[in-house]
Amino acid sequence: MLPRLTLLAACGLCALAAPALASDTHADAKHAAPAAFAYEEADIASLQSRMARGELDSVALTRAYLARIAAIDKAGPTLNSVIELNPDALQEAAARDAERKAGKTRGALQGIPILLKDNIDATPMVNSGGSLALAEHRPGRDAFLVQRLRAAGAVILGKTNLSEWANFRSSRSISGWSGRGGQTRNPYALDRNPCGSSSGTGTAISANLAAAGVGTETDGSVICPASVAGLVGIKPTVGLVSREGIIPISHSQDTAGPMTRGVADAALLLTAMAARDEADDASTQASRPPAVDYAAHLKADALKGARIGMLKGQRVNAQPEVDAAYQRAIAVLKAAGATVVEAEIADLGQWDDAEFQVLLYEFKTDLESYLRKSDAPIRTLDALIAFNREHAAREMPLFGQELFERAREKGPLTEKAYLEAREKARRLAGKQGIEATLEKNRLDAVIAPATGPAWLTDPVNGDFFTGANYGTAAVAGTPSVTVPMGDSHGLPFGLVFLGRAWGEARLIELAYAFEQLTHARKPPRFLPTVAP
Repeated sequence: MLPRLTLLAACGLCALAAPALASDTHADAKHAAPAAFAYEEADIASLQSRMARGELDSVALTRAYLARIAAIDKAGPTLNSVIELNPDALQEAAARDAERKAGKTRGALQGIPILLKDNIDATPMVNSGGSLALAEHRPGRDAFLVQRLRAAGAVILGKTNLSEWANFRSSRSISGWSGRGGQTRNPYALDRNPCGSSSGTGTAISANLAAAGVGTETDGSVICPASVAGLVGIKPTVGLVSREGIIPISHSQDTAGPMTRGVADAALLLTAMAARDEADDASTQASRPPAVDYAAHLKADALKGARIGMLKGQRVNAQPEVDAAYQRAIAVLKAAGATVVEAEIADLGQWDDAEFQVLLYEFKTDLESYLRKSDAPIRTLDALIAFNREHAAREMPLFGQELFERAREKGPLTEKAYLEAREKARRLAGKQGIEATLEKNRLDAVIAPATGPAWLTDPVNGDFFTGANYGTAAVAGTPSVTVPMGDSHGLPFGLVFLGRAWGEARLIELAYAFEQLTHARKPPRFLPTVAP
């Protein structure tokens, strides 16, 4: 998704969630807390330890998460975050248990149940992007990153709801809503928005519906839902994680990334997912470093001697609680031995219009390429527009498809307007933006509030975006990491670290050290609303 000030929004069982209008998100029933869950806030390392000791196996763990989904995602507070379950999940779990028993574990994720955003190919499930047009689209093979996760031993539990087409259908969209999946709720206050477009992954992982999850981002769609769900989210350098098998918006900015309850789990997922893939040109760049074990960078003392830039001109609406938490975070960094200096990104946001043009151009070309390669039932943007018009009662009851229509009018990627917009956006955000700031001030990272607290879900006016500080890294193609920083009336928000291309290891070090000093994450309480 794109910053609100640019675009408002952008970027066996079958499907479980019946489409629901945003007005359904308001909870009138008396609040009842869900039953206690045996694996509440359990991290991957602790689950692996229990399985290694024989106290737990993957089948039992997978069953527990499936029961949790039934109890609070499809019933109870009805979070509506899981759009489809993998009918083979228990079979996969049994196979991982058999391997463990035979002493042949695949990797760090052996037997760990993972949820994937519903724009990532994963057999035998549908990959729909939330659209009814692709509700029967079952790709014939896994996305490259899913192959990597399974090779590391992960159990694919299911798919999560999202903002339809990753929030690139309308400028009046409602984050977390899709025609196929309905409206996902924020687990902290059910009438609040989960942010887009990896909304289902954010809600599901925060609510302990799986051990960890994967989202995707074009501009904010990992960082924002992670921030408002009290999660750690990593938006990698574009190309670190292959995009093969992911429904695209933009090859210039798209990437998948981990969304977890802690930095250590995110490091494990990123290590498993990151690999060179000849099918994705961005992953074969000459500047790409050798394979990294990101879990080896979980250093509690990493802030000592670090030099961090405190971003001026931050793009989050004035929020006293956010500002107070940010000042406390800065104090924590300094007390841990970091030098914190004021830093400024030149021409902040001056790339917004150019970025928007790039996304409009690339969306049509990239999407139609995916549809052809994956043998989808619909192959063109024109056909999708026609489908939405024909099924407007279900696909467009709340907002339209003007971004589709604008993208349809764009020409080929050889046009001068596209080439100039792409060069301008990447230069202003990258070389003259985050890269220049880091070099000029000799910084390890730049920090800022990721975004504000979650807004009320509004079916009339659409999203009320509260601003963000992740767009620079998104447009530059460089990494960012959000870590829980605090909350406002129980609604969480994160601190985002921005760094150099391929610099995920250093950001993970800094984020982990900050997390260990603050432990700011609080599990959701599934309240109907925020009480005065």
